[in-house]
Amino acid sequence: MKLKIIYSLFICTLFLSGCKNKTSKSNATLASIDLLRGNLLLCGNGQFGELNFSLSCNYETREAFDLAVALLHSFQYSEAEKAFVKVIDADPNCPMAYWGIAMSIYHAAWFPPTKKDLMKGAKVMAVAKELAMDEKQRDYIYAIDAFYTDWENVDHKSRALRFEKKMEEIYLKYPEDVEAAIFYTLALYSTRDRVGKEYQNEQKAGRILESLLASNPNHPGIAHYIIHNYDNPVLASKGLETARKYAKIAPSSSHAQHMPSHIFTRLGIWEESIQSNLLSAESSRCYTQAAALNGAYFEELHATDYLVYAYLQKGDNSKAEKQYEQIKELKTFYPTNITAAIYPVTAIPARLALENKNWERAANLEVQEIELNWEQFPWQKAIHHFARAMGSVHLKDFISVEQEIETLKKLHQNLVAQNDRTKSIQVSQIEIQIKTAQAWLHFKKGKTKNGILLMQEAVALEEKTSKHPITPGDVLPSIELLGDMLLELKQPKEALIAYEENLKEHPLRFNGIYGAAVAAKQSGNTKKAFLYFKQLIELSKNSNSTRFEIEEAKKFIQQL
Repeated sequence: MKLKIIYSLFICTLFLSGCKNKTSKSNATLASIDLLRGNLLLCGNGQFGELNFSLSCNYETREAFDLAVALLHSFQYSEAEKAFVKVIDADPNCPMAYWGIAMSIYHAAWFPPTKKDLMKGAKVMAVAKELAMDEKQRDYIYAIDAFYTDWENVDHKSRALRFEKKMEEIYLKYPEDVEAAIFYTLALYSTRDRVGKEYQNEQKAGRILESLLASNPNHPGIAHYIIHNYDNPVLASKGLETARKYAKIAPSSSHAQHMPSHIFTRLGIWEESIQSNLLSAESSRCYTQAAALNGAYFEELHATDYLVYAYLQKGDNSKAEKQYEQIKELKTFYPTNITAAIYPVTAIPARLALENKNWERAANLEVQEIELNWEQFPWQKAIHHFARAMGSVHLKDFISVEQEIETLKKLHQNLVAQNDRTKSIQVSQIEIQIKTAQAWLHFKKGKTKNGILLMQEAVALEEKTSKHPITPGDVLPSIELLGDMLLELKQPKEALIAYEENLKEHPLRFNGIYGAAVAAKQSGNTKKAFLYFKQLIELSKNSNSTRFEIEEAKKFIQQL
């Protein structure tokens, strides 16, 4: 992908503006803050959508400010901060530029800021609050300041709720302010129920965003946040049209190239997901090279995880393995503390083994060596041990299974001890893994009743737990595994019910369709078996797959 480096934003106008010898009584404080500076590194043609945020200060900096906000809306946080800093360098008395830096540090839809980031954000806000500003600017400044105030003593969720309430006030006070409405929906998303499946905040945010879309068709934030709020099985279909537009709105953002695949994945539209993530991974590698990063930018790994998942659902092991080859030797990632960078390191090899029911490979997985302490990532590490447990149990290596379960329990305890509400989904998912591994251990030992009961408990918990926003899907859906159990018990009718329930939430999953086809065949429902086997063939028609399930499907169709 072509690299475009912005050596200076509107250099002439900024230079002239910066020569006005403006001073600020907070210059000393500002100089002490480690602000990101340097050339903007933008791959592609530098297009990040269209917006007009009227609260910028000097007229000469307005175009630069709007670009910074557009970068912020597509989660290009580092580049957004650098752009806002350029505005400050040209106009140190512009309060909204400080607002922009604080928003760039917050990462509202992602992981909570680090202690270092919170200290930085609080200092930036201290400078901003000393500046002269009008009422509307003050409202914006004090909204994000509510997130940083007393951060040492108040937990992240409470401070995020403060920000949400302040943004709601701005949204209601200035009904014509498009950006106020958009940032309010982002605040709603940041305080959503991360575990449950009622999606109250997501639906509220979606209604606001949809009301803005027609009159702002090329706004990056509207399209982006619609996708995030509809990234679940209940609402995904509402986001499909927007998903197909977002990448065209902000083609220079690797995140914008990737985000549509969240909706495509929820709906089982695998080919579009693949194309989306191929572009995202390419753009991310471009950024890695431009920024001279030692390792990989997290967007590449995030896109690769979705690519592997999509290829596996098409039965295309060859291309899935090829994607894994590109990242499996990586040891360093940027930024290092982001969940999306570390998650694929364990999820991808686990998927490759488990989706293919290659139990020996799963049982012998080795955790990838990285220049980070794996103990800092209990959720990600649990995926590795879950895969090993599932492999071992099918090989009837029960001692190893018990060891893996004990490790999962310790990782679960470590995560619970962090007392971090933003990780509640992660806590639930490890609990599901523990129950699933225990279920199969009982089942394979001949205690089938206990196995089924534990598996049903895992299914019930998973039904109440929302999908984590960074994942393309569960490593293995519990209800699909329940179907597998029931098939082994020669209860095909019950298995078919489980598989079909699974396909409602995970449409066009390769193993889900195959399981439903076999269950239908064994229960004497030839019509359904025909439809599911035909669907499996259609799903994999362009993948040159060597999976035995496809050959079985073809034979069944030919016999009929």
